Formats: sequence, C-alpha cells, structure tokens
Amino acid sequence: MNKNTSSIKAGKPSGLKLCMLASGSKGNSIYISDGCTSVLIDAGLSGLEIERRMKASNLAPENLDAIIVTHEHADHIHGVGVLSRRFSIPVHISHKTQKAASSFLGRIDEFMNFECGTGFNINDIHFHPFSLSHDARDTAGFTVSKNKTKIGIATDLGIATAMVKENLKMCSVLIIEANHDPDMLANGPYPWPLKQRIKSRSGHLSNEDSKVLLQDIVHDNLEHVILSHISETNNTPEKAISVVGCALTHCKARIDVARQDRCGAIIKASYCS
Repeated sequence: MNKNTSSIKAGKPSGLKLCMLASGSKGNSIYISDGCTSVLIDAGLSGLEIERRMKASNLAPENLDAIIVTHEHADHIHGVGVLSRRFSIPVHISHKTQKAASSFLGRIDEFMNFECGTGFNINDIHFHPFSLSHDARDTAGFTVSKNKTKIGIATDLGIATAMVKENLKMCSVLIIEANHDPDMLANGPYPWPLKQRIKSRSGHLSNEDSKVLLQDIVHDNLEHVILSHISETNNTPEKAISVVGCALTHCKARIDVARQDRCGAIIKASYCS
C-alpha cells in the first residue's frame, strides 16, 4: 500500500505530522503523515476543494495511502468517493458505516473494514478506533500513533465517556470538539428540535464539556490542543479558547482553533512518554 513517496517533503521518514484541512458543519478533513505514509481522516469537502487545500500546503493528494472514515454524515464523507476513484485510494471504514454510506460514496474499488476497539496498521502508523456517542451508525474517534508519538481525535460526540477519556490519555496532540456555547445555542436561530439534538448525549460537545474533558486528560507533556467542529452560528473561536483554555492553566500546551474556511498549519507531534 505504501506509495514510497513523501507527501510533506522528500527524505527520511519523520515523526507524525498533521494538518487540519477543514473543520465544521460544512466539511471536515485531517491530513496525517509520517513522511512516508499519508492518510486523510474524513474527506467532507468536495474532492476538488480538498485537492486545492492540500496543494496549497505543499501536500500531494496523489500520494495518499488511505482515507479513514469516522462516520457517514455528509460533512465527513462528501469527497471520499471522488478522491478514492481519482487516486486509487483504499477507504478504511467500519462495516456499519459502510452500509449507511454506500449510496453516497458510489463505487469504491477497495474497502478495508475496521471495528471500534480493534486497532490496525497502515504501514508503520497505528490507528486505534474507539466508539463515540453520536447520532450515526458507528461513529469512531481515533488515536494515531507511531513509536511514542500519539495523536488523539474525538469530534462529533455528545458526551465524553470514560472510554473516550481513557483512549485520549497521554497524547502529545489532541483534536477535540468544542462545538457550541450553550447560551448562543439557546438564543440562536436554530429550530428547537435541532437545538435539542445538538445538546443531547448523541449530539456535540459544548465549550464547557470540552473543558471538563480536557481537565481529565491534561498532562505535562501535552503540546498542542486543536479545538474542532466549532459552530459558525452558535460559537466563536474566542469563546471556545477562553473556556476550554482554562483547563490548561498548569500546562504549557498551545491551544488553537481549526477553521472551516481554510486549512491550518502543518503541526509536528513530538514523542510523549
């Protein structure tokens, strides 16, 4: 499966690097690479837009080794089929999610099924999927690790369970959801049923929920926290950072917000013992 090329730059394999290509209700995608193997976790923008954002960051879509799907909602799978067909990329997806998404994805030449709770490797990178409480068939969070480098990803969840917290321990980089400010949601323009869905146990984490999660898993070697899936209607980057950042009072970790309208910088995940 390894295409024997680097999507970041030529040379020897490096530690894990990531780039938030997009995050929000209009599309989500995360690029991760060790310098030899490169994957997307979700591809929720159009195929052309993901290609454009990757190339703008000097990343090569033709070198992708896999697309990993967290769940079947359109903002996570919109470009999966197109990219898979255009560049002959295998799609890693749970069986339940594949069944739920099959009509939207179209023809895929190679599916690789995983189960939450059972890890798998793509070349030298290890992926461990774990269940999230969200209103999809089989929503997965992930830890991505190589040697002692570990990235934790948990977006699209209504509650941070003990299992979620256990999986996210001792990561050097965390990508966690901070979807809404409760007052903005309550007083905002969304219809009541949608408001109820968002704040339910199978919806999305608020800023305060994200802070509580981070307080339980923060550690001295945490280097970077990326707040994701921030609502453009019911939250602001400033509110999210102000609330969630309180969990980092005794930690030197950097905190940033992933954006919907543009990709972020390439971030290197360091070793975390």
